Amino acid sequence: MQRLLTILLFSFPLWALAQDLSTQRIEQLAEKHARQTLPELVEFLSLPNDAHFPEQLEHNIAWLEKAFGKRDFTVERLSTGGIDLVLARYQQDPALPTVLIYVQVDGQPVDPGKWQQVNPFTPTLKQQQADGAWEAIELKKLYAEPNPDWRIFARSASDAKGPINMFLAAWDAMKEAGKSPLYNIKLIMDCEEEMGSPNLPPAVEVHRDKLAADHLIILDGPPHISNAPTLVFGARGIATVRLTTYGPRVPQHSGHYGNYAPNPALRLAQLLAGMKDDQGRVTIPGWYDGISIDPEARTALEQVPDDLEAINKKLGIAEPDAVGNTLQESLQYPSLNIRGLSSGWVGAAARTIVPAAAVANLDIRLVRESDPEHLIGLLRDYIRSEGYHILEEEPTDAERAAHPRLLSMGYQISYAAFRTDMDSPTGKWLERAMTHTFGKSPILIRTHGGSVPIAPFVKTLDVPAVLVPLVNPDNNQHSPNENLRIGNYFSGVRTCLGILTTGL
Repeated sequence: MQRLLTILLFSFPLWALAQDLSTQRIEQLAEKHARQTLPELVEFLSLPNDAHFPEQLEHNIAWLEKAFGKRDFTVERLSTGGIDLVLARYQQDPALPTVLIYVQVDGQPVDPGKWQQVNPFTPTLKQQQADGAWEAIELKKLYAEPNPDWRIFARSASDAKGPINMFLAAWDAMKEAGKSPLYNIKLIMDCEEEMGSPNLPPAVEVHRDKLAADHLIILDGPPHISNAPTLVFGARGIATVRLTTYGPRVPQHSGHYGNYAPNPALRLAQLLAGMKDDQGRVTIPGWYDGISIDPEARTALEQVPDDLEAINKKLGIAEPDAVGNTLQESLQYPSLNIRGLSSGWVGAAARTIVPAAAVANLDIRLVRESDPEHLIGLLRDYIRSEGYHILEEEPTDAERAAHPRLLSMGYQISYAAFRTDMDSPTGKWLERAMTHTFGKSPILIRTHGGSVPIAPFVKTLDVPAVLVPLVNPDNNQHSPNENLRIGNYFSGVRTCLGILTTGL
């Protein structure tokens, strides 16, 4: 009987067997179960989830075990060198293909004083006023008649607990329709993503048999700025760098020693300024080597309906850097970004001193064509060419006496970039599912600007990966007052339901 079922399944196109829910029915079921699961979303968002405090993630893992367990998933923890990964499996038939879904559980650290509410982990419902300000309203209104333009403000509302709840709601909707996916499903839930997933690559290698799959979906990131349904076929990787320049051993009175003691803040500023030209392009020799955009790729980039004038207005800039001719083109190149500077004191605490040191934190967004160690090496060579003696730690007295220009440098490569062919079977399946679900083709983006730790899966498991972003583009991801638009929660459930009911 089992053999007969398998033969019958593969005698017909799976998509034809699965896609018997109409677009209207998908929308109705998604709305119903999105509403029903709003209390569950609020409950999950109430759990602190900073991976710097592993005990916080224990409560989140217990929540996941309960939520997926009651939906007949087999849930287990996969050990790593840090906080466990959580694997939820729904096995239909070993003969069917397997879809692996990646989501993250942990969130960025919070600064409660910069949140406009009682606590980042007290989910707060807000509506926007005419002047653009967000006003808190009673949470119980969310359960009565939710307005799609209301938002829930909480850490990880969008990045990325919201998408986990969207999937769960879609699963409930699918079950009400009497359906099951015509493939096996695995969800791998990462509890250290915001720390750079340092333990993920070896864990994927160790657990490769349990994680084996034919397709990989990443429920992460925002969609196109228009908030239209979107598929993303790649993401940049990320490396981080710390540079510290040194002046006098301790801060000195600027009246007594200004013009005599070298100022490390000025030297660091000069060093950083030399890394880019006036158009924002990196001037370090070899930085863009090996990267070209062929006609097919350029066509894909041009099909993304970016309104550059509107984007510039939203960002509050007169004109962008000229790394590429458009936003999409600029994302095809490795970046070199100053993400933070520190030296001396500012504001009311400002002092008339020559600082003792200056620190710059950089990030490098990686593309598939560029090797991160090579880029770090190019950066190091540039610094040396500017006359600096490079250290790994604080300088000793002997080093201070021997070298007029001292700089300590540290770096970390978190994860590499990935990119899947836009005409891959995974991409075509998801495009077909979203077109059926929404009645129009999704926007297809070649490379996402952000970074996700997917390269270990792509490399180790040899599986194509595509991002399915579900949350609102303006969600304050990684920042204070992170939020999830209610309309996006509903459409995200709809997207997941469409995927679950479309065969490969």
